[in-house]
Amino acid sequence: MHMFWLLVMIFYNGHLISTAGTGANSTRPDVVNIGAILSFNSSIGKVAKLAIEAAVDDVNSSPLILNGTKLKISMQDTKLSSGFLGIVEALRFMENDTVAIIGPQHSVMAHVISHIANELQVPLLSFAATDPTLNSLQFPYFVRTTQSDLFQMAAIAEIVGYYEWRDVIAIYIDDDHGRNGVAALGDKLAEKRCKISYKAPMSPKAAVDRNEISDTLFKVAMMESRVIILHIYPNWGQEVVDLAHTNGMMGNGYVWIATDWLTTVLDTEPSLSPTAMDSIQGVLTLRMHSPESKLKSKFLSRWSNLIATKTNDSFFKPNTYGLYAYDTVWLLAHAFDAFLNQRTNNISFSNDSSLTEFHGGNLHFDAMSIFDGGNALRTNILQVNMSGLSGPMSFNSDGDLNAPSYEVINVIGTGVRTIGYWSNSSGLSLAPPGKLNAQLNKSSNQQLYGVIWPGQVTQKPRGWVFSSNGKQLRVGVPNRISYREFVSQIEGSDNYIGYCIDVFNAAKDQLPYPVPYKFIPFGDGHKNPITSDLLRIITAGDLDAVVGDITITTNRTKMVDFTQPYIESGLVVVAPVWKLNSNAWAFLRPFTPMMWCVTGISFLVVGVVVWILERRTNDDFRGPPRKQFVTILWFSFSTLFFSYREKIVSTLGRLVLIIWLFVVLIVNSSYTASLTSILTVEQLSSPVKGIESLTTSNEPIGYQRGSFAENYLTNELNIHRNRLIPLDSPKDFERALKDGPSKGGVAAVVDERAYMELFLSTRCEFGIVGQEFTKMGWGFAFPRDSPLAIDMSTAILKLSENGGLQRLHDKWLTRSACSSEGAKQDVDRLHLTSFWGLFLLCGFVCFLALLFYFIKMVRQYTRHSDDTSQSSRVRIESFLTFVKENEEDVIQVEEDGKSGSKKRQREKDSSGRVHEDEPRNGFLELS
Repeated sequence: MHMFWLLVMIFYNGHLISTAGTGANSTRPDVVNIGAILSFNSSIGKVAKLAIEAAVDDVNSSPLILNGTKLKISMQDTKLSSGFLGIVEALRFMENDTVAIIGPQHSVMAHVISHIANELQVPLLSFAATDPTLNSLQFPYFVRTTQSDLFQMAAIAEIVGYYEWRDVIAIYIDDDHGRNGVAALGDKLAEKRCKISYKAPMSPKAAVDRNEISDTLFKVAMMESRVIILHIYPNWGQEVVDLAHTNGMMGNGYVWIATDWLTTVLDTEPSLSPTAMDSIQGVLTLRMHSPESKLKSKFLSRWSNLIATKTNDSFFKPNTYGLYAYDTVWLLAHAFDAFLNQRTNNISFSNDSSLTEFHGGNLHFDAMSIFDGGNALRTNILQVNMSGLSGPMSFNSDGDLNAPSYEVINVIGTGVRTIGYWSNSSGLSLAPPGKLNAQLNKSSNQQLYGVIWPGQVTQKPRGWVFSSNGKQLRVGVPNRISYREFVSQIEGSDNYIGYCIDVFNAAKDQLPYPVPYKFIPFGDGHKNPITSDLLRIITAGDLDAVVGDITITTNRTKMVDFTQPYIESGLVVVAPVWKLNSNAWAFLRPFTPMMWCVTGISFLVVGVVVWILERRTNDDFRGPPRKQFVTILWFSFSTLFFSYREKIVSTLGRLVLIIWLFVVLIVNSSYTASLTSILTVEQLSSPVKGIESLTTSNEPIGYQRGSFAENYLTNELNIHRNRLIPLDSPKDFERALKDGPSKGGVAAVVDERAYMELFLSTRCEFGIVGQEFTKMGWGFAFPRDSPLAIDMSTAILKLSENGGLQRLHDKWLTRSACSSEGAKQDVDRLHLTSFWGLFLLCGFVCFLALLFYFIKMVRQYTRHSDDTSQSSRVRIESFLTFVKENEEDVIQVEEDGKSGSKKRQREKDSSGRVHEDEPRNGFLELS
């Protein structure tokens, strides 16, 4: 692209005059040449031309800026052309010493002229070229002084996501402006999980060819989506919407979102014709937001005088692009003022050495020059921070204006209504960006006001319809050979019946629009089809939906979209079961063996602990060893019925007994409840206890052919595939379960509960064992991002709320011949895990009581024993003997010992000695 502008200049037979600055003048220049590239007759151009001229006059008359230097503007009219001829016209102003260019107006032209600006280092300030690909990396001298279409498309994507539409259609002009804007729209929609389902480009010359516009609109009308984004030029847009209105595409059900070209037309033209206004009723559009200010009000009040003094045109109103054009002149003036304050001899030009080879001839390329201060001026432009008619103006690091925001407009009647705002920082809101914080708490849930949609309706359009190509919805159904209660074909016809079919028809009837469809069977009729193969047909585009017993799994959701589940159906284990008849040992069933053992041991432990704590102070726990043993047993087990006769006198013994009686109360109550349940409710037993026992064994397992159960058992539970036996029908299930592993059958069948409930309804010799070990459901499948899946989900929820699903379930699936509750042999038994906390509490209290008792005994023994010369063995024997004694005897001996000590003391005082053969203390005397 370095030489692209040179190729353009070959067609321009003019003489460019090089006016390299002398660099000798050290004072400010009297005049600075700037250029402007506009389409004078366009809605944007005619307003911008007047605004730029007014801004130049205001700058030149202001004593606060440029210090006497005047701006001289040179404008070129591109005559509504964004092509080659417009570019040639735009180059005419380069004959003068131009330090900056305002424009161009069109993005296509901006792409080309930006290469020239890069070569000549002349800043290019565009107030209307909104193409987001015009960035500072490729075009460092291009400065956008308006909002980029990147933000406008982000606002449109926000609106689409707000109204929960999934697909949109984009109609656009097939040039840089249209293509790049729609590309940005696609990226922003993808962030909202939406997409452009159809792109309808139009030739840049389509405005003069109504047939091409009609053909484009006809293709759009054949699409399912009814949300249409119109990204086009202002002078062409009205013709497109007029033809859309004529073709009936502006009626009920359609959504039209126009980019800011429509507000440009509405703001500029004082009054559109009634026919033109009828064509755009209900359209949503955007307008760049410019806050109200005194500066803006003053400018608008001058507008009529400006038109009268500077133009001969009929009256037109200013639009937002005109405000940005006015601010662009002031932005350039502030930057140039800073530029002049920073440098001397600053306006100078130098020859481009790369052009010397073109010396001679009529095209004096070698005379073209580079603006030496272009880079410094560009830097000053990006550093400006000012307030203008359009609001605050400053640039971020990417070269875009800060704080982009838009008004969301709804065309109603003869005018427009603002229904909300969008800003890059806060998204959609009801309050303007500047007042958002003050209004934040007024309506936290609502982001936009109500809209009058095309067709004069207030209800939000669905956003899509079935295409008008006459095709029916192709609905695939599995051709099952078993469990035909769910899906089955009526012999001799193309009709289908069954639970799944009835649910689909009932949900379809809930939709507010007709859904023509036809069923297409899948399967050979000899075995159940594989569901995953049926779903892959949707991904290939050969089916529009699948209806049947389709389980929603993670892998399947990666291929298609499912509706809300209409029935829950997790995996269960079915195995042979038999009744547990009552017998003489039925009273042992409430507790497991471990529970019985722990309970019995606990009785004995508590009895021993209480005996230890009571025997020294309680005569009921004293006597011969045989009597004491019987007392321990009697006391322990009598607490079970709270009928013990022994009196507990010690504090520690009472503490242990209180805790133990609480444990006995809980265990006794639980045993009574469990035994009652066992004796009054029919109990079933099975060698298979659930999925856990199957995974740890090596016995074969049956599953329904084509079900996802095979992959689940192998991938999730790591069961070897050799153990899995595919079965086709309920008869195969029954035969395999009866034969068992020893006769080539299976130990159990793993399948979904919905199937197994039907299977067990007439086969009482089998039952569900264990718990359901997955939580899944059945749903209808549709292609990815299908809007019909969302509407059908809503319809299924309505059926669930009004009882429709339950009535269909009762019609097809309820059977009363046999109970299918399954084996419950372990449900009513009491396990140790339910009571270990109680036993632990009781054991802890017993331990503490024994510990305190031992400490007490040691302290008493220490007080009664004064002989420290005894060996350890003798002291232990003496301590055990002390513990065996009755506490009352010890106390009496202690009192007698104290009296004897006093007597001996008196005798010692009289005789001066103590007889050696007298006992030294009461304890030895007792011994």
